[in-house]
Amino acid sequence: MCGIFAYLNYLTPKTRTEVLDLLVGGLKRLEYRGYDSTGVAIDVYQGKDIELVKCVGRVKTLEDTLNEQYKDATNEEPIPTHCGIAHTRWATHGVPCERNSHPQRSDEDNSFVVVHNGIITNYKDVKTYLEKRGYSFESDTDTEIIAKLVHYLYQQHPQYSFREIVEQAVQQLEGAYALCFKSKYYPGECVATRRGSPLLVGIKTKTRLATDHIPILYGKDDKQSSLQDADNNSTTKEHRPHRLGRGDIPVIPRSESTSEFMPLEDKEVEYFFASDASAVIEHTNRVIYLEDDDVAAVKEGTLSIHRLKKCLDDPHAREITTLKVEIQQIMKGNYDYFMQKEIFEQPESVVNTMRGRVNFADKTIILGGIKEYIPEIKRCRRIMLIGCGTSYHSAVATRQLMEELTELPVMVELASDFLDRNTPIFRDDVCFFISQSGETADTLMALRYCKQRGSLIVGITNTVGSSICRESHCGVHINAGPEIGVASTKAYTSQFISLVMFGLVMSEDRKSMAQRRQEIILGLSNLDQQIRKVLQLDEKVKEIAKDLYQHKSLLIMGRGFNFATCLEGALKVKELTYMHSEGIMAGELKHGPLALVDDLMPVMMIVMRDPVYTKCMNALQQVVSRNGRPIIICEEGDQETQSYSSRSLEIPRTVDCLQGILTVIPMQLLSYHIAVLRGCDVDCPRNLAKSVTVE
Repeated sequence: MCGIFAYLNYLTPKTRTEVLDLLVGGLKRLEYRGYDSTGVAIDVYQGKDIELVKCVGRVKTLEDTLNEQYKDATNEEPIPTHCGIAHTRWATHGVPCERNSHPQRSDEDNSFVVVHNGIITNYKDVKTYLEKRGYSFESDTDTEIIAKLVHYLYQQHPQYSFREIVEQAVQQLEGAYALCFKSKYYPGECVATRRGSPLLVGIKTKTRLATDHIPILYGKDDKQSSLQDADNNSTTKEHRPHRLGRGDIPVIPRSESTSEFMPLEDKEVEYFFASDASAVIEHTNRVIYLEDDDVAAVKEGTLSIHRLKKCLDDPHAREITTLKVEIQQIMKGNYDYFMQKEIFEQPESVVNTMRGRVNFADKTIILGGIKEYIPEIKRCRRIMLIGCGTSYHSAVATRQLMEELTELPVMVELASDFLDRNTPIFRDDVCFFISQSGETADTLMALRYCKQRGSLIVGITNTVGSSICRESHCGVHINAGPEIGVASTKAYTSQFISLVMFGLVMSEDRKSMAQRRQEIILGLSNLDQQIRKVLQLDEKVKEIAKDLYQHKSLLIMGRGFNFATCLEGALKVKELTYMHSEGIMAGELKHGPLALVDDLMPVMMIVMRDPVYTKCMNALQQVVSRNGRPIIICEEGDQETQSYSSRSLEIPRTVDCLQGILTVIPMQLLSYHIAVLRGCDVDCPRNLAKSVTVE
């Protein structure tokens, strides 16, 4: 949720127009994350003051405002060094409006400005503290207190560096955040930090880099640090977190930087701070993923990374990673929407998920990311699959097969509910955490909960360098490629296949499973061609959408391996079209949902020739006998089932446990077409964000 993009050029001259174009371009790459307002902060031309431009609505509105405001700035000279920060905001505290948009400022002089992703949970305490010291607030956000707190600390200790002041401030904050700061008192400098919300630094130089690792610097004495009071210089006896509401702000000992990063041959360098790699890939493929409590500062072209305290398992440096994403992958190409493109990319994305892992010739599976842990997993007492939304549905879709292949109890949990219950976790549990972004807050919190209790952590993510990826013991990268549309499509099918492959690995030494494994692997080999065949139903699905888009509700029914398709299909309809939709277990039809069925209620049913076919036919006949007119997804050539339908979509036959990959695609297409017909924003549904980084 939200999007941060900041740009700093050091000895690489850029006009202000070029800087603004870079900032706006970065925001456009982050639009998919969901937002309701935008803003930028740049230096006043030939001055140290800072200008803020903020708008409600889309990035295009901000772009038009900037073009109008600076239309006469055609003869500006390039600026050798400049820092600009930009943001797309998704409202949490305060309604979408200009004063609540980011960047937020410290005072009317714009002395300090900050952009923020996340939520500050103790902002009321900090606000009260600052109000008692004469500060007044102009917004309803939790972010404004950060800018004012930094300003307050600067006034108390003007001798401190920008980075040290930010370090002081973030020690008073509770909650989740990614922050990027700019100040008129520290021109040409930028400071960024994170805790529980993703942030990375991109580096672009003309010459090769001096090192592939940036050393981490720590406080001068992180073991025996004295804390001085910010107001009265009193000293406490021990180094401990010191929060507002329990006294005044402590001063943390300053650290002396002796190591730094620079290019080898000269100092010309550009830095990009962003909440997502998609915003920087067109400029550089060299990035550093910041860890929680890292403070990254750029001063005089030098990047340094600081931490206040050293942890036992803390590495000594942050690695500079080379991104493998191509700019073409985050462009729409000939498609109208990113979601449409991603639906039609699924024949390729499922192959990429299996590439290098499935050997179709000798029927073997190798998952390099978890290979060393397979013996330990086989000795476990139970497997837990934990996720949110679409990722949760991929777990539901594969639970039955995993139980069959592993012969272990498999529990499927919604991450938020899992945490609310304080679920018992044991050392011999294996916990899978499934997240497209790898940053989903509830899932990440559940991961840490399980890790503290000694269970083995397996991450299933689509984002290299994400928090879940880094904090897991082992994992599987689903290799679906960048997914820009908020509503997940190809990530779902790739998560599905990743979990199927895990089940196959777990059963490779069981002769009783040999035939079952072979038919599943054969099904995987044909999957891309069958998906292409399903995608040919696009026009037929569009015609069905024309019949449904004016309705207010849609019921989707199925059972067995296809129940997850019902849940995922209903979620897609809700996300994209704002219609009410419900995925119903067909076995529960008589226990309540049947009361909804009449000749006006749209009903879709998934009825495949699998072990629960007879039971699904019973449910279908009950719907028809209540004057329901079901739209049916069935197998090719199944005339008997089609005879009960008003319309039908015929799907190629595959092995029962993979059928859900094929049946979900018509639901993805249907939700897409209904959204277009209803005039909804397909890629950025209202109130939703791609990466949900708050609980």
